[in-house]
Formats: sequence, C-alpha cells, structure tokens
Amino acid sequence: MMSPIELIAVFTAILYLVLAVRQNILCWSAWIISSCLYFFIMFQANLYMESVLQIFYIIMGIYGWKQWSKGDVEVDFEVNTMTFRDHVKIVSCILALSIFFGFILEQFTNAALPFWDSLTTWGAVITTYLVAKKFIENWIYWFVIDFVSVFLFVSRDLYLTAGLFFVYLIIICFGYSAWKKEMESDRA
Repeated sequence: MMSPIELIAVFTAILYLVLAVRQNILCWSAWIISSCLYFFIMFQANLYMESVLQIFYIIMGIYGWKQWSKGDVEVDFEVNTMTFRDHVKIVSCILALSIFFGFILEQFTNAALPFWDSLTTWGAVITTYLVAKKFIENWIYWFVIDFVSVFLFVSRDLYLTAGLFFVYLIIICFGYSAWKKEMESDRA
C-alpha cells in the first residue's frame, strides 16, 4: 500500500528530473526533499544501501546546487562528454564497489538483494557526480541503473517507486536528447 510519504517522494523525484532536463537549478532542491523522504522509505524496505544512498544524495544536492550556481572555474560549464577511458574506470569502479559491498551486506545484515542493492546504489553515487559535472553520459548510466531499480523495487513491494523509475526511463530519453542538442549548439 502506498504511503503519503512515498507519494510526496515520488512527486518531488519527478519534479527533480523534469527540472534537471531543463537544467533548472531548482532541480537540486526537489532532489534534496525527495532524498530525505526516501531515506526512511528505503530503510523500512531493508534496502540499506539505497537508504545510505539518500544521505549521499542530500550532500550531492548541495554540491550540485553550488556547481550549477557558480559554474566550474576549470571549464565553461557547458554540457560535455567523457572519454572511453573514463567509461572503463567508472564501470570498473561501480562493479568492484558493488561486489565488495554486496558481500558485506550478505554476510552481516538481513539486506534484501544485497548485490543488486549495491549495484544500483554505487551506480547512482557515481552517476550523480556525472550529473553535477554535466557529462551527457549521465543519462545513459541512469537508464541502466533505473531499469535495474524497477525490478529491485517491485521485489520489495514498492510499486509506486517502481512506477516512478519506469517513468524515469522515459524522461531520461528526453533528458539525453535535450542535453545533446545543447551540447551540439554550444560547439557549433
């Protein structure tokens, strides 16, 4: 059964993504509100890595706000892209952290689906950094993470949240397209 807290968390999470697609700095405030609510939701569902992830999201919400409001002195802070080498490092890091923390959760907690929980969590941690730095590839990483998350949340009877992540999959396509268009116009 859906709770009012989950309903508000879903609403503010969608608001975040819609505002992020438009590169509106207010996306970070919606992100922080949603993350505060999801901390409790995930903990109650025994998705401990997802719960800890929400604390990270709150911190990254503040970081993202600062990045987007001031820009980064090292770059013009336009949408940019990563190298193949960057992708290899990121994917390797996500997999290594997921396996390590999956084993820890499996051995020492009653965590539900510890390896999948770790994969979506560490993927989200690293991808959040890519958003804050405005790497266009963040949308591709989010698509994979959110696709896996749909099944993770269904397995824990968080149907509204699973629905949210399904909607994310659609919005992500628009986000990638919008950011790509801006990136191409900035380089023209």
